[in-house]
Amino acid sequence: MPGEPAAGFMHGNVPYLKIGQGPPLVVVPGLTPEHDVPRGLERRMALAPARPLARDFTVYVANRKRGLKSGESMSDIAGHLAGAIEHDIGQPVFLQGTSTGGSVVLQLAVDRPELVRRLVVVSAAYRLGPVGRAEQAEMVRLIRAGQPREAWASVITSMIPSALRGPARPLSRLAAGRMTPADPTDMLVTLEAEDAFNVEASLSRVTAPTLVIGGSRDIFYSEELFRGTAAGVQDGRVHLFPGWGHARASSSAATIHLALGFMLAGISLRPGH
Repeated sequence: MPGEPAAGFMHGNVPYLKIGQGPPLVVVPGLTPEHDVPRGLERRMALAPARPLARDFTVYVANRKRGLKSGESMSDIAGHLAGAIEHDIGQPVFLQGTSTGGSVVLQLAVDRPELVRRLVVVSAAYRLGPVGRAEQAEMVRLIRAGQPREAWASVITSMIPSALRGPARPLSRLAAGRMTPADPTDMLVTLEAEDAFNVEASLSRVTAPTLVIGGSRDIFYSEELFRGTAAGVQDGRVHLFPGWGHARASSSAATIHLALGFMLAGISLRPGH
């Protein structure tokens, strides 16, 4: 059984939740309003996809560093996580990232390939697609205009099938209410870093076996971007769910089990085990 989770900050002010026992697996979530140790409902939501992995791995759910400085790049953000892995875990890790977290883990695998045993990139690619960039730019505009609830409602609504977006808008605003940060600085720095993020030319530096998982109807990334990411690394493969969008591919139980199988294939068993 995974047991009770631990929580705190790793080296360099990187917030984490930790659960399970086994080889270290660092899981980097998508965009969050704040870079802090999640509590309450947010903690339960963060741990839900980690628990199935925690039967076989020590899972660290690690967010971006708290207290990012204006102008920090995706390489800087990944570097904070690399420093935490070196200082607190002390060995190469299995690494998984979803959405914005997928950008972080790809950058880390490019910059510090020696720290990654296996890599899973979920609903992310070597850069955002044009619609993804436009949606995130609108988020930044609304947040800077003092409308963070509208910013989150906009991105939530964009992931709903187009025929339902109008009726869903009020519910999106309601859901966005709990996603309003006291200080949006960390989120803004992350959004602007992801806008500039593009590691296409450096993908060959990724040496770890890599699995890219996505949905064929993801508005933030195209099938070509998913396939290009898998093709560009040294040992990559891709799995696309036909007809699935960004949110479904990011959170489905099928995605969790697909990632788990890929990670388990990288564990060396002793003779007789």
